[in-house]
Amino acid sequence: MKRQRLLRRFRQTVRLGVSLGLILGLSAIGAHSFVARSAVAAPLSEIRDRGYLAIAVKDNLRPLGFRDETGQLQGLEIDIARRLAEEILGDANAVELIPVSNRDRLAWVIEDEVDLAIAQVTQTLSRERLVSFSLPYYLDGTAIVTRNPEIRQLSDLRDRRIVLLHGSSAVPLLRYYLPSARLVGVESYQEALRLLEADRATAFAGDRSVLAGWVQNYPHYRLLSEVLSAEPLGVVMPKGLQYDELRQQVNAAIARWRAEGWLAERAAIWGL
Repeated sequence: MKRQRLLRRFRQTVRLGVSLGLILGLSAIGAHSFVARSAVAAPLSEIRDRGYLAIAVKDNLRPLGFRDETGQLQGLEIDIARRLAEEILGDANAVELIPVSNRDRLAWVIEDEVDLAIAQVTQTLSRERLVSFSLPYYLDGTAIVTRNPEIRQLSDLRDRRIVLLHGSSAVPLLRYYLPSARLVGVESYQEALRLLEADRATAFAGDRSVLAGWVQNYPHYRLLSEVLSAEPLGVVMPKGLQYDELRQQVNAAIARWRAEGWLAERAAIWGL
């Protein structure tokens, strides 16, 4: 079985090539990970027979999914993964949490490497063509963080230098809301922090969930109250009729947690 999967994957890679990008985003790193993996996506009946869920998560994105000082995975999305295991299998520990990079989040679901991905994946029309999404468990969006005490609201950033990641979805939003602001593109959060600490920029724009973790790590920064967009985060699941029962279980659980207030409670606990 494992050999067949490896051969199938090799033929797909040769045939399709790296130009597919997203779908075969695990061409180098993902292919290496594939050899070490044994769990594959399965219908709900097979998951129950197997006895655990395989879920892709983040391990470097506080407060959604990150490692604490002891190396244990923590965060809102980790709570959701464990709660789903409890709902579906009756045991919060009946889950294998598999850290993935951003570029592999969808690919691991598409390639049947995991049952689900709970890894800060925003629901979009283009992604819906490749995978299925659950009901949203959190509404993310573009927000702004600063340490400058003079900046109290969005309008205070007119004509200021605002840092953001290259290719960020925040670019058109900032050009609309703050057309006179000077946007500075960077390659990483670390580079953004260096510019801010050196007073070479006034603020940083990015995902509110990420910036909530930024403020937790650097308490001398604060989030502005305005959120410039609303972007739903959902559990990513494979397409196909064989996965319908699993999707129904996941959606029913999220709907119930929202109604009961559990999701809001956990988000607040994690500073969201």
